[in-house]
Amino acid sequence: MRWTENFIPTLRERPVDAEVASHILMLRAGLVRKLSAGVYSYLPLGWRALEKVARIVRQEMDRAGALETLLPIIQPVELWEETGRVKEYGDNLLKAVDRSGKVNVLGPTHEEVITDLARNHISSYRQLPINFYQVQVKFRDETRPRFGVIRSREFLMKDAYSFNADQESLDETYQEMCEAYRRVFTRVGLKFVVVEADPGAIGGAVNHEFVVPTETGEDVIVSCPACGYAADVERAGAAGPESPQEETPAPLTRVATPGMTTIGEVSAFLNVAPDRLVKTLVYLADGKAVLALVRGDHELNEVKLARVLGAATVTMADPETIARVTGAPVGFAGPVGLTAPIVADPCVMALRNAVAGANAADAHVVNVNPGRDFTPSQVADIRTARQGDPCPHCRKPLAVSHGTVVGHVYQLGTKYSAKMKASFLDEGGVARPFVMGCYGIGISRTLAAVVETNHDDHGIIFPVTIAPYQVHLTSLNTDDPEVVATAERLSRELEAAGLEVLYDDRDASPGVKFNDADLVGIPVRLTVGRRALQRGEVEVKLRREGESRRVAVGQAAGCVAEVVSRLQDELAPHSSGPVA
Repeated sequence: MRWTENFIPTLRERPVDAEVASHILMLRAGLVRKLSAGVYSYLPLGWRALEKVARIVRQEMDRAGALETLLPIIQPVELWEETGRVKEYGDNLLKAVDRSGKVNVLGPTHEEVITDLARNHISSYRQLPINFYQVQVKFRDETRPRFGVIRSREFLMKDAYSFNADQESLDETYQEMCEAYRRVFTRVGLKFVVVEADPGAIGGAVNHEFVVPTETGEDVIVSCPACGYAADVERAGAAGPESPQEETPAPLTRVATPGMTTIGEVSAFLNVAPDRLVKTLVYLADGKAVLALVRGDHELNEVKLARVLGAATVTMADPETIARVTGAPVGFAGPVGLTAPIVADPCVMALRNAVAGANAADAHVVNVNPGRDFTPSQVADIRTARQGDPCPHCRKPLAVSHGTVVGHVYQLGTKYSAKMKASFLDEGGVARPFVMGCYGIGISRTLAAVVETNHDDHGIIFPVTIAPYQVHLTSLNTDDPEVVATAERLSRELEAAGLEVLYDDRDASPGVKFNDADLVGIPVRLTVGRRALQRGEVEVKLRREGESRRVAVGQAAGCVAEVVSRLQDELAPHSSGPVA
């Protein structure tokens, strides 16, 4: 493909609204263009790269025995009402009313649709297990789309759904999908980690994320270098104290703390370390008030709290609700003497002679002792794990890092099949709900993650497997007939060898051409120039390396083909053990 016949609108300057490297470079290299908030057009180079990611995904799904389908993006809202997820998704669910007055949703995911298909057409255990997948555009009306196509409202995704007869069968399918994911992400050139995760609105007791470590990633990963434990921050546990503090309980005493509403203020005023304070937070869990207790130096994890309570939504109570529940203004709540349900973190339960709000304005109580002065309804890990906390498995220090999630796998169990009455007849003729799994890969997000982790100061460095083209052929002297003729001949030879070539035939300066070549990041560059050609040579350079080498013109096509083959071999996947 000639550059002059393509559409590659590169940009010299950094776009003002782009924050992270992938967003900046995908715009500058002419891969995408923004249409509106969180909605992007893919231009020819970007589409070729995106399609290559999708092709690798399809190959690995097919290899794992999944069957490709294409499900409707417009879905009747009634299906979502069957599972109760209209409320769970809330404003992220974009609704539309058709001409007959029926409400539909623009699909952010397809669990309901595929379960409806299964309940109508799969009736016997003899048809199981079966795994369907699709590559489909999805839409989630994100409150704050950012980072280009990493967090967009419209995106391309692969999702697969397995239907199994029992848990053992689901376990096998789950591991097959995890192995397929490892192969996908290895082939596209990503380094990744597999972590335990929170299922969010999808659901399921067992689930894992495939995360690409990135400094700018929105996802926080907690891991243990000692034993290999890893989880996202919404799921990650931290071991509590091995035993309660060794201190004789003292009498409960009320003290005046005028205007002291924060942990820092109370700590300084009473000369007590923050880790001796009880932070009492009032939440509404599905509309009902609950107190959540964490240590003063810890942060509450709302996702964990919702999971412990089995609540669809948890929201911080407003000042009026706090006053009604505690009898005090914001900043003076405490667990002593209240009747509302209490969930306490284990670290709170290990405190002795702690400080807490007195449920009265401008007052706290000291020498608070769990078990004596209050008894929680539940004791559960509801805090956010942090750097240096003890690992829940081996108690060695945890590490915290950032990353971008590119894949998520779930064991859904019967969450959808039970609610939607989707069942099959087992060997004994008894109706049983399908045991389901769900497996997603963000294809557009994967492309962005590749750019985010494969670039330098000059531009993108594409892995050969998903580069828009494998070879960037540049003619430096378009006014020299011999240079042009040689470049044309090499272009034909490379394409005859099965290679994808972007031939820069523009009448532009070498500097412009080299800058654009670095920017778009095609892995192998072949340069034809007057000086080298006078010696019967051309230059071959890998995008990821600084130096080029000279090759005889007659050997150039073969040399480049060998280099491309070697680059492909470097990304060949290998088998791994089970994910969990």
